Amino acid sequence: MPYPGSARAIFNSLKTSAALVRSLYYSSVTPPVSITTRFVPRRAFSIMADPHENLFNYTAGRWVFNDALRLAERRLVFDVDGLCGLAAQSVGRNPADVVKISKLAEGGFNRTFLITLADDFQMVARVPYPATVPKHYAVASEAATVEFLRSSGLPVPKIYGHSPASDNAAKTEYIFMEFIRGTKLSDIWLELGETDLVPILRQLTQLESQMMSISFPAGGSLYYAHDLEKLTGKPPMILLKDDKRFCVGPDTRLPMWYGRRSQLAVDRGPYENAEAALVAGARKELAYLEQFGQPLLPFRRERRDGYQYQEQLPSAHIENLKRYLLITPSLVPRNPALNRFCIRHPDLQESNIIVRRSDSGWKVVSLLDWQHASILPLFLLAGVPQRFQNHDDPVSQSMTPPSLPENFDNLEEPEQIQAEDVYRRRLIHYHYVKSTEEYNKPHYDAMTDYMCVLRSRLCNCASNPWEGETLELKVALIRAMERWKTLTGESMHMCPLEFDDEDLRETTKLNEAQEKADETFNKWQDMLGLGPEGWVPAQFYKEALEFCKQMKQRGLMEAESEEDREEIKAHWPWDDMDEEKYM
Repeated sequence: MPYPGSARAIFNSLKTSAALVRSLYYSSVTPPVSITTRFVPRRAFSIMADPHENLFNYTAGRWVFNDALRLAERRLVFDVDGLCGLAAQSVGRNPADVVKISKLAEGGFNRTFLITLADDFQMVARVPYPATVPKHYAVASEAATVEFLRSSGLPVPKIYGHSPASDNAAKTEYIFMEFIRGTKLSDIWLELGETDLVPILRQLTQLESQMMSISFPAGGSLYYAHDLEKLTGKPPMILLKDDKRFCVGPDTRLPMWYGRRSQLAVDRGPYENAEAALVAGARKELAYLEQFGQPLLPFRRERRDGYQYQEQLPSAHIENLKRYLLITPSLVPRNPALNRFCIRHPDLQESNIIVRRSDSGWKVVSLLDWQHASILPLFLLAGVPQRFQNHDDPVSQSMTPPSLPENFDNLEEPEQIQAEDVYRRRLIHYHYVKSTEEYNKPHYDAMTDYMCVLRSRLCNCASNPWEGETLELKVALIRAMERWKTLTGESMHMCPLEFDDEDLRETTKLNEAQEKADETFNKWQDMLGLGPEGWVPAQFYKEALEFCKQMKQRGLMEAESEEDREEIKAHWPWDDMDEEKYM
């Protein structure tokens, strides 16, 4: 059962008010944390008084649990005049020319400011939050990545200047870049019909084809050679052949550095081949567990019931990581095209896409936010972006051209709204995949090859920070064992993985229970109007918080036993919790 006691009855009663709740908050507002990134840093920081509170504090949203932690992670005190002065100097202007600085946007890892000069010239200052990791590498890599892609003809902002360190007049790391005039796709996304959506998706797949056609000599992340030498104290090993300003260095993906993992002296690249890219994350996680591992309840409280609310031992995950490392040499695709190192936008979603209206329709004019971009083998980068995919839907899975129900005109208004939503999600998924097939065939071949999907899933599950569960990795390992010949092409070699029949039955049973728990929890989140980690737009915070409290009170009142009440109190998904031991 996904929730203890009669709390499930509350979920059923919520269905009647789902439309009302969704109309209250989170309808078309994009949350600051991408759902493609599970592991947002969870550290507390001290708060200091300063007159520039709006510039220093996160104001776009709130969180219904651990709100104080989330706000503290995003509070950055810096020298405002120093930042403005450095910005002006980066474009050859006098600091006295700066007339205004205002907050432009707030994301999961950075805050951006719009700086206006005397002649109405505008530019963007982008600064990372205190909790952003790996901060110095992330800033240095993003600046180099954007400038390299711009020199390769991609529509990205011009970089005016950057500092991977905070020892400057601004007292913070920063990137200064061009202000791209246009409209965020997220601002108009829900208003666009098929005649606008299809050309935009076509443009995005064409841009992906352009960037993914660039080959690199190794995997990791991209840097300016002089920046990487300052960060590591060593000359860079792998320079780009055609432009020696740039080099490949350590992988900046967040799971490689999350929490105390940043203290580990492990290999994060550059990766000389596909196998090195496959093993790096697992070896990092193995090193973390051997040094810091401790019994944990699953971090995702909605999944604890499946484990009878018992702490899980890190030894189980260690065993599965070793199983994964045992088979990684066999996971490297035999097709060299799939092993080619390339780059892709790390978080392709509507809020990172700038469009501009023209006589011929909407044109994509810039792709923003390249932090944590990685250079990896094609088979590890392939897939439909999270915000465009609809894999759980059978119609999307079969790639059947979507359509509205034949009886659409006869449906009640709520049913029409639901049907339109389903149709829209299918439409976006369908046309992204079809456009990729037309304009980026290597990517299409990789993302529609189940064996590539399985390899990527195995690698991701082994790389992700352990948070009290090993189930996802174990299920992926079982799938690999079941499809070993097709996966590896090794007809002469037996799969080295072994699971006894009882273990397979119990794992399947647990996986089915957790899938149901996930489905139920996601419905709760949707009905409560909550985004990732319990995020809501700031203007709806009080209503959301009160609604969650009322739900818990009803759950406690309707619990069938004292044991159920204690479980609700201890594991309610929207209560504050101690996160330190999960770091």
